[in-house]
Amino acid sequence: MAYLLRSLIVLMVVGMAFTTLSAHHVVVLELGHIQLAIPAYLYTLFTQAFVMFYFIGVARLTNNVQTILQSGTQLKELFEDPPQDLTPYLKQVKRMTYEADTCKRQTVPWSILMIVLGMLGFLLGGAHDTSLVSKSVHSGVVYGFLVAMTIGFFRQWYYLGKSHKLLRKLKTLFEIPDAQM
Repeated sequence: MAYLLRSLIVLMVVGMAFTTLSAHHVVVLELGHIQLAIPAYLYTLFTQAFVMFYFIGVARLTNNVQTILQSGTQLKELFEDPPQDLTPYLKQVKRMTYEADTCKRQTVPWSILMIVLGMLGFLLGGAHDTSLVSKSVHSGVVYGFLVAMTIGFFRQWYYLGKSHKLLRKLKTLFEIPDAQM
């Protein structure tokens, strides 16, 4: 899943790069930057929602496993034959829960910022077309969006790798099949 999400965010950056280059007339396409911005922003919205739900899901899974281990009930969901001493499992899962929560905290705010700034830039572009705001207002918000997207891209890339390894360790620890979450 991390590889799929990494490909999605790369395509998002490429789409926004083409839109920006088209706005600056560096890349001349048949479509203008306005026509490129509509699908590019919708794709960004889809991608960032997908990324957020991935990190939220990984954190939720590790929290659920930790809750099961701490309560001692429903251990059959994790083990065929539950061991008497759950202390080593609790220690490892507690660390994994912390790592998953860290990954979520480090990426979700950037996703939200990208969505909000992209939406504002998009709306201000329409306002600029109708002469309600100056070009500098629209451009300033779009540049802010591009900076947030760049920072968010690298953070998401890094934490997608960490979360992927974390899921592998958790699934290996409890012998959970790869297709199961």
